[in-house]
Amino acid sequence: MNKAGRYLIAGILSFASLSILYGQSGSIVREPVSPVKIIWMSDTSGTRIKHAEYLLNPGIGQAVLSGVKLCYLINKSDQKASVILDFGTELQGAIQIVTGMTGSKKPVKVRIRLGESVSETMSEIDSTGTATNDHAMRDFELILPWLGKIEAGNSGFRFLKIDLMGENSTACIQEIRAISIYRDIPWEGSFKCNDDLLNKIWQTGAKTAHLNMQEYMWDGIKRDRLVWIGDMHPEVSTILSVFGSNEVITKSLDLIRDITPVSDWMNGISSYSMWWVLIHRDYYNYSGDLNYLKEQKSYLNALLRKFCSMVDEKGKEKLDGNRFLDWPSSGDKIAVDQGYHGLLLMTLKAGAEMCAYTGDQELENLCLSKAKLMSNVRFQDVQSKQAAALLSLAGLMAPESANAVLSKGGAENVSTFYGFYMLQAKSKADDFDGALNLIREYWGGMVQLGATTFWEDFNINWMKNASRIDEMPNDNQIDVHKTYGDYCYKGYRHSFCHGWASGPTPWLTANVLGVQILEPGCKVVKVEPHLGNLQWVEGTFPTPLGLIRIRHDKQADGKIKTKISAPDGIKIIQ
Repeated sequence: MNKAGRYLIAGILSFASLSILYGQSGSIVREPVSPVKIIWMSDTSGTRIKHAEYLLNPGIGQAVLSGVKLCYLINKSDQKASVILDFGTELQGAIQIVTGMTGSKKPVKVRIRLGESVSETMSEIDSTGTATNDHAMRDFELILPWLGKIEAGNSGFRFLKIDLMGENSTACIQEIRAISIYRDIPWEGSFKCNDDLLNKIWQTGAKTAHLNMQEYMWDGIKRDRLVWIGDMHPEVSTILSVFGSNEVITKSLDLIRDITPVSDWMNGISSYSMWWVLIHRDYYNYSGDLNYLKEQKSYLNALLRKFCSMVDEKGKEKLDGNRFLDWPSSGDKIAVDQGYHGLLLMTLKAGAEMCAYTGDQELENLCLSKAKLMSNVRFQDVQSKQAAALLSLAGLMAPESANAVLSKGGAENVSTFYGFYMLQAKSKADDFDGALNLIREYWGGMVQLGATTFWEDFNINWMKNASRIDEMPNDNQIDVHKTYGDYCYKGYRHSFCHGWASGPTPWLTANVLGVQILEPGCKVVKVEPHLGNLQWVEGTFPTPLGLIRIRHDKQADGKIKTKISAPDGIKIIQ
């Protein structure tokens, strides 16, 4: 991968991880990234900011005595010199500043504000605002050395604002670079079709997950730098479609298992323990790693028995604890109850599959008997798109009926997390055109607003009269980052790189490119493309046995002509 490509998938700064190796799971590497654009300056007269354009020059990371062009920030009285820089794409890491010589030979103080949007760099951390340093320091003061170099900060960001502090002071800056650190792994999976927007969305979802593939699988690189196991389900699906098996998956699954007694719920949320089971089923189907699955047997079996005990004689689930699907549905008790029933049924079926693999027939039969009871329960008047998606995927709601709910209002009431399952439910109803249009409208809406990674939440109504996040906000448009958000992610606390939003990437691979795993270890793979309103699609899918290469072309009569190249040991069914 060339340097420009690596910049686009930049990752986390960790000064101690320059040489941390993960074998085939990738090494953690550092990349310097120079700014590509000056968004704004407090002074354009050349009086208080001189030669800011030099900050766009590629840096060398070393202070020198001569031969370089220098930028000067100059404060007079109470007027502060300030510059906002754009690094061109979301990345994670820190800021490196190299300084030149000034006559005073004294250190100078600056304020650094990192932002996922331009407006976030202009925000204040105070009791009235929503900007924070939660999880990562993104707003801090820094002492710059005379004729030296300093690195500081650790956050997810694209933009930087530097303010020179103090009256009658001068900063002499040779260069400002981001230091981006990421897991250096090949993008073996790929997707390309005749719709450039869909191609960009696939890439953006892949990048969103990749940036969060740190020592563990994080949810967000600015905020929620934590292992939220339920949120990981779409992320794992993305990782397997793009990078194949990676240790970050198993490390994160094991971490949550080891810190959560079976008597408790993972992350304090009962549905998240269900997602842990579902991730294990999906991971085993992909990897075929029976030894790893057997390592989970003690905990997994105890958890499945706990789930079975929470299904009553009428087949209704009685799960306790924090009952949560996703944030937008959290205030709708009926939707949560309906969704929980579908999710638990899916979990018991997945548990039965894994018990069959590990040879526990008694527990397999118990899971299947409880699943049968649950399958007899039906729900009337389903209005929630989250609930409709899960009920359809669980076989409790006719696909066409669920799709009618999902299609109402287009992208209204879609969410970044459960949008993945809404897409799956639409494909179950054979509404592939509808699913592609939803991807274009909803995830494409974020791209239209300047996103280079997908967000923690997005409401299609935010598009109305909205300014782009990579431009200075203006009085005639709505500042999306400042204005919107709810629950724990109000305003600037809102994460603009959140792994649970990457769902279109695996969905496009599975449904348009058409890759469906039929036997564990990808030993049998069905290729069934659904091009919808597309003319052609091509791509690759990484398996434990090697890369599958696929090309589909729609002929004049509407039939699909397919070319497939698969490694030895993989049976392809068409």
